[in-house]
Amino acid sequence: MNDDTPVWFITGCSTGLGHALATTALERGHRVAATARDPRTLARLAAGHGDRALTLALDVTRPDQVTEAVERTEAEFGRIDVLVNNAGYGYLAAVEEGEDEEIRALFDTNVFGLVETTRAVLPGMRVRRAGHIVNVSSLGGLAAFGATGYYHATKFAVEGLSESLAAEVAALGIRVTIVEPAAFRTNWSGPSMRQSATVIDDYADTAGARRAGTLATYGRQPGDPLRAAAAVVDAVESAEPPLRLLLGKAAYDIATARLDTLRDSFDTWRDVTLGADFPAA
Repeated sequence: MNDDTPVWFITGCSTGLGHALATTALERGHRVAATARDPRTLARLAAGHGDRALTLALDVTRPDQVTEAVERTEAEFGRIDVLVNNAGYGYLAAVEEGEDEEIRALFDTNVFGLVETTRAVLPGMRVRRAGHIVNVSSLGGLAAFGATGYYHATKFAVEGLSESLAAEVAALGIRVTIVEPAAFRTNWSGPSMRQSATVIDDYADTAGARRAGTLATYGRQPGDPLRAAAAVVDAVESAEPPLRLLLGKAAYDIATARLDTLRDSFDTWRDVTLGADFPAA
């Protein structure tokens, strides 16, 4: 095998976008370390790809497993060229309905697991002065809605962290891309979704309605995971990868409308904003 063949390390490959990304990268001839909490779910994904596919057990909330998975990948393939932090899930609850244990578990996976994996992979990329980190955020990292406030909080955190990371590692030859999908036909709004047992009637028409609406989208989401995966791989392979990659028409429409709303609000309050500085000398 050519040592120049790119090596991908992807978290959360059992289903959804992670599975599609691993499949697409392998089909394009890349080497892939595909990870999941239960690596048995990856057997069919790896079949037929020989020694280009490595399947590993990885729960990103367990630092020992993160270290072991990264070390095994580097031992097997020599390096990691592309890290995709994809592992994550959603949680439905009005802010007041949120339950401490569930909220902390959500942040442990969606934010701290991403941090742990990134810190494990960065040393090798720094030594080589090359690499690409792809952080899977969400349209929900740019715009927020009722019933998913805690999920949005994790993805807004990923957005800010990724921007800072990009500024820090660009001079080292390392790229960062934030992927922001809208609704894709994955398990996110179905089997993977968690929700609070606490339900407060006063939120029935707001968070409650959106909770039900979100669950009702399962199996009918407009986004195609394989097309999304192809778009991500294309972006990584491009000469000038984007910092942000929106995926899906809804993502584009809602994100650009959000920009307009922010600009209108900023302009409306411009005089008050500028008046908060000390007077010019």
